[in-house]
Amino acid sequence: MAATFFRRLSKATPATFNNAFRGQPKSGFAGFRFTTIAAVAGGISTYYCFSDSNLVHLDQVNEETGPKVALKSDKWLEFKLQDTARVSHNTHLFRFSFDPSAKLGLDVASCILTRAPLGQDAEGKTKYVIRPYTPISDPDAQGYFDLLIKVYPEGKMSQHFASLKPGDVVEVKGPIEKLRYSPNMKKHIGMIAGGTGITPMLQVIEAILKNPDDKTQVSLLYANVSPDDILLKQKLDILAASHPNLKVLYTVDNPTKTWKGGAGFISKDMVTKCLPGPAEDTLILSSSCAGHSETMLKTKLWLWKMAIILRFHFASLKHPLKQST
Repeated sequence: MAATFFRRLSKATPATFNNAFRGQPKSGFAGFRFTTIAAVAGGISTYYCFSDSNLVHLDQVNEETGPKVALKSDKWLEFKLQDTARVSHNTHLFRFSFDPSAKLGLDVASCILTRAPLGQDAEGKTKYVIRPYTPISDPDAQGYFDLLIKVYPEGKMSQHFASLKPGDVVEVKGPIEKLRYSPNMKKHIGMIAGGTGITPMLQVIEAILKNPDDKTQVSLLYANVSPDDILLKQKLDILAASHPNLKVLYTVDNPTKTWKGGAGFISKDMVTKCLPGPAEDTLILSSSCAGHSETMLKTKLWLWKMAIILRFHFASLKHPLKQST
């Protein structure tokens, strides 16, 4: 699996948003660092890392044998911005439209690449900024997809998104596969997310919960700066309340007096209590935004140490790379 993923690299995120897009089709979740750590007892565990600095695409898809899809893995296509909505003080929802008879062509779990012009080089050729994002809309939705993007003060791509107006276009290519998920592939999946790193997690969570034949247990540890910064909380709470196989624990750096969740950075104690331990039928996923990179790295290092102590071997290790902005 790891070999296939890196070979492809070498070739080349409904209820929360009903009020945001009134009168429009319901959607189901942007920038990320996505990692998987598979704990395999007595065997081999794997670690994957996707970075925005790589220009990557999947192998050519034979579109003639499947449903009509809007994405192309080997060609940049323009998608028109339909509408925007503010989700928090620094995060926005962007809905892009395409042929209403087509699907985006996104598998679980995968993302898209976006690009925008960024001046010219010394030879007068157009320079581009390119970043990956995970759509939070249902992969089966027709005619649109939604991106949840945190706007950073110095973020070249996120600032570009913030400047867009309905009718403007963004170039997109994809999909980029991060994890080939299949129902019941593991008995228990643990997730660690920070900020907008929740988007690829939600993609997997919704795929599990909407499939009645998928009995996978999911435990999510979700970190943010403050309670007001927790993205998609209403949606996550609704999903957890209606699905006993989903457990969610929130932790914030700056809790308020009325906050009832966890407090502080993600710790060894939180991971031990909230996530499944190493076993053949467990999997740990982690995804963070720029503001949580250091904390997430420490958590990953601890997970690696735990795996080594238990005599697990990581088949493929890659250093985390620069976060999408």
